[in-house]
Amino acid sequence: MNTIPQLSHFGIFVRDVDAMTRFYTRVFGLHLTDEGVGANFKCQLNFLSGSPTQHHQLVLAGGRAADAPSTVMQMSFKVGAIDDLRRVRANALAEGAAKMRAMNHGNALSIYFEDIEGNTVEVYLDTPWYVPQPHGDPLDLDLPDERIWAETEAACRADPAFQPVQQWAARFGGDGAR
Repeated sequence: MNTIPQLSHFGIFVRDVDAMTRFYTRVFGLHLTDEGVGANFKCQLNFLSGSPTQHHQLVLAGGRAADAPSTVMQMSFKVGAIDDLRRVRANALAEGAAKMRAMNHGNALSIYFEDIEGNTVEVYLDTPWYVPQPHGDPLDLDLPDERIWAETEAACRADPAFQPVQQWAARFGGDGAR
Protein backbone atom coordinates (compact mmCIF):
# COMPACT_ATOMS: atom_id res chain seq x y z
CA MET A 1 0.00 0.00 0.00
CA ASN A 2 1.28 3.45 -0.88
CA THR A 3 1.53 6.04 1.86
CA ILE A 4 0.90 9.72 1.40
CA PRO A 5 4.02 11.83 2.02
CA GLN A 6 3.75 13.80 5.26
CA LEU A 7 5.16 17.30 5.57
CA SER A 8 7.88 17.18 8.21
CA HIS A 9 10.07 20.28 7.89
CA PHE A 10 10.69 23.37 5.80
CA GLY A 11 13.48 25.76 4.99
CA ILE A 12 13.54 29.46 4.22
CA PHE A 13 16.18 31.79 2.86
CA VAL A 14 17.06 34.53 5.34
CA ARG A 15 19.19 37.66 5.40
CA ASP A 16 20.77 37.16 8.83
CA VAL A 17 21.04 33.52 9.88
CA ASP A 18 22.26 34.31 13.40
CA ALA A 19 19.51 36.86 14.15
CA MET A 20 16.83 34.57 12.78
CA THR A 21 18.21 31.64 14.79
CA ARG A 22 17.98 33.74 17.96
CA PHE A 23 14.41 34.76 17.07
CA TYR A 24 13.14 31.20 16.52
CA THR A 25 14.99 29.71 19.49
CA ARG A 26 13.73 32.43 21.84
CA VAL A 27 10.15 32.66 20.57
CA PHE A 28 9.46 28.95 20.03
CA GLY A 29 12.05 27.24 22.22
CA LEU A 30 13.56 25.50 19.19
CA HIS A 31 17.07 24.12 19.53
CA LEU A 32 19.96 24.56 17.12
CA THR A 33 20.76 20.95 16.20
CA ASP A 34 23.44 21.53 13.55
CA GLU A 35 24.94 24.30 11.45
CA GLY A 36 27.39 24.68 8.60
CA VAL A 37 27.83 25.44 4.93
CA GLY A 38 25.95 23.00 2.72
CA ALA A 39 27.53 20.84 0.03
CA ASN A 40 24.53 21.25 -2.30
CA PHE A 41 23.28 24.60 -1.01
CA LYS A 42 26.48 26.66 -0.81
CA CYS A 43 25.26 28.85 2.05
CA GLN A 44 25.12 28.85 5.83
CA LEU A 45 22.47 26.39 7.03
CA ASN A 46 21.15 26.33 10.60
CA PHE A 47 18.96 23.37 11.53
CA LEU A 48 16.36 23.93 14.28
CA SER A 49 14.03 21.51 16.04
CA GLY A 50 11.61 21.41 18.93
CA SER A 51 11.41 17.62 18.92
CA PRO A 52 13.97 15.04 20.04
CA THR A 53 12.64 12.72 17.32
CA GLN A 54 13.18 15.19 14.45
CA HIS A 55 16.68 16.41 13.64
CA HIS A 56 15.20 19.53 12.12
CA GLN A 57 11.82 21.09 11.60
CA LEU A 58 13.08 24.43 10.30
CA VAL A 59 16.17 25.16 8.22
CA LEU A 60 17.40 28.74 8.04
CA ALA A 61 19.50 29.25 4.90
CA GLY A 62 21.64 32.34 4.38
CA GLY A 63 21.64 34.12 1.06
CA ARG A 64 18.42 36.12 0.92
CA ALA A 65 19.27 39.49 -0.58
CA ALA A 66 18.84 42.52 1.66
CA ASP A 67 16.18 43.96 -0.65
CA ALA A 68 14.41 40.65 -1.40
CA PRO A 69 10.84 40.46 -0.08
CA SER A 70 9.62 37.39 1.75
CA THR A 71 8.03 34.76 -0.45
CA VAL A 72 6.64 32.87 2.55
CA MET A 73 2.83 32.85 2.59
CA GLN A 74 2.94 31.49 6.15
CA MET A 75 4.80 29.08 8.40
CA SER A 76 2.51 27.43 10.93
CA PHE A 77 3.33 26.08 14.37
CA LYS A 78 0.82 24.03 16.36
CA VAL A 79 0.36 24.44 20.12
CA GLY A 80 -1.76 22.62 22.68
CA ALA A 81 -3.46 25.34 24.74
CA ILE A 82 -4.74 28.91 24.62
CA ASP A 83 -2.08 29.88 27.15
CA ASP A 84 0.54 28.69 24.64
CA LEU A 85 -0.85 31.20 22.13
CA ARG A 86 -0.60 33.93 24.75
CA ARG A 87 2.97 32.94 25.68
CA VAL A 88 4.17 32.83 22.06
CA ARG A 89 2.46 36.17 21.38
CA ALA A 90 4.35 37.76 24.29
CA ASN A 91 7.67 36.14 23.30
CA ALA A 92 7.31 37.13 19.65
CA LEU A 93 6.50 40.75 20.49
CA ALA A 94 9.44 40.89 22.91
CA GLU A 95 11.76 39.62 20.15
CA GLY A 96 10.64 42.18 17.57
CA ALA A 97 7.72 40.54 15.76
CA ALA A 98 5.39 42.90 13.91
CA LYS A 99 1.78 42.99 12.71
CA MET A 100 0.45 40.74 15.50
CA ARG A 101 -3.17 39.70 15.04
CA ALA A 102 -5.41 36.97 16.41
CA MET A 103 -8.06 35.08 14.42
CA ASN A 104 -10.72 32.55 15.25
CA HIS A 105 -11.07 30.16 12.31
CA GLY A 106 -13.64 27.95 14.05
CA ASN A 107 -11.52 24.87 13.47
CA ALA A 108 -8.49 26.64 14.98
CA LEU A 109 -7.56 29.58 17.16
CA SER A 110 -4.60 31.42 15.65
CA ILE A 111 -2.19 34.27 16.01
CA TYR A 112 -0.36 35.68 13.02
CA PHE A 113 2.68 37.92 12.95
CA GLU A 114 5.72 38.81 10.90
CA ASP A 115 9.10 37.62 12.14
CA ILE A 116 12.04 40.02 12.14
CA GLU A 117 12.57 39.53 8.39
CA GLY A 118 8.91 39.94 7.38
CA ASN A 119 7.95 36.25 7.02
CA THR A 120 4.39 35.52 8.10
CA VAL A 121 4.13 33.07 11.00
CA GLU A 122 0.96 31.43 12.30
CA VAL A 123 0.68 29.76 15.68
CA TYR A 124 -2.52 27.79 16.12
CA LEU A 125 -4.53 25.56 18.39
CA ASP A 126 -6.97 23.04 16.91
CA THR A 127 -10.57 23.01 18.11
CA PRO A 128 -12.90 19.99 18.13
CA TRP A 129 -15.11 21.54 15.43
CA TYR A 130 -15.14 21.84 11.65
CA VAL A 131 -16.47 24.76 9.62
CA PRO A 132 -15.57 25.46 5.98
CA GLN A 133 -12.49 27.57 5.37
CA PRO A 134 -11.51 30.28 4.86
CA HIS A 135 -13.26 31.50 7.99
CA GLY A 136 -11.95 34.22 10.25
CA ASP A 137 -13.51 36.04 13.16
CA PRO A 138 -11.65 38.32 15.55
CA LEU A 139 -10.11 36.58 18.56
CA ASP A 140 -9.52 38.31 21.89
CA LEU A 141 -6.91 36.28 23.75
CA ASP A 142 -7.35 38.48 26.80
CA LEU A 143 -10.74 36.86 27.46
CA PRO A 144 -10.93 33.87 29.83
CA ASP A 145 -10.44 30.49 28.17
CA GLU A 146 -14.00 29.39 29.00
CA ARG A 147 -15.47 32.38 27.18
CA ILE A 148 -13.22 31.87 24.12
CA TRP A 149 -14.29 28.20 23.91
CA ALA A 150 -17.99 29.03 24.39
CA GLU A 151 -17.96 31.79 21.77
CA THR A 152 -16.05 29.58 19.32
CA GLU A 153 -18.45 26.68 19.71
CA ALA A 154 -21.49 28.95 19.32
CA ALA A 155 -20.09 30.53 16.16
CA CYS A 156 -19.24 27.11 14.71
CA ARG A 157 -22.67 25.66 15.47
CA ALA A 158 -24.28 28.68 13.75
CA ASP A 159 -22.59 27.69 10.47
CA PRO A 160 -24.86 25.42 8.38
CA ALA A 161 -21.88 23.21 7.47
CA PHE A 162 -20.78 22.74 11.09
CA GLN A 163 -19.75 19.27 12.22
CA PRO A 164 -17.51 17.77 14.88
CA VAL A 165 -13.98 17.42 13.57
CA GLN A 166 -14.16 13.61 14.01
CA GLN A 167 -17.08 13.53 11.58
CA TRP A 168 -15.15 15.63 9.06
CA ALA A 169 -12.08 13.41 9.49
CA ALA A 170 -14.15 10.28 8.85
CA ARG A 171 -15.14 11.74 5.47
CA PHE A 172 -11.54 12.57 4.59
CA GLY A 173 -10.51 10.15 1.83
CA GLY A 174 -7.12 8.50 1.40
CA ASP A 175 -6.60 10.56 -1.75
CA GLY A 176 -7.15 13.82 0.11
CA ALA A 177 -10.62 14.35 -1.38
CA ARG A 178 -13.53 15.29 0.84
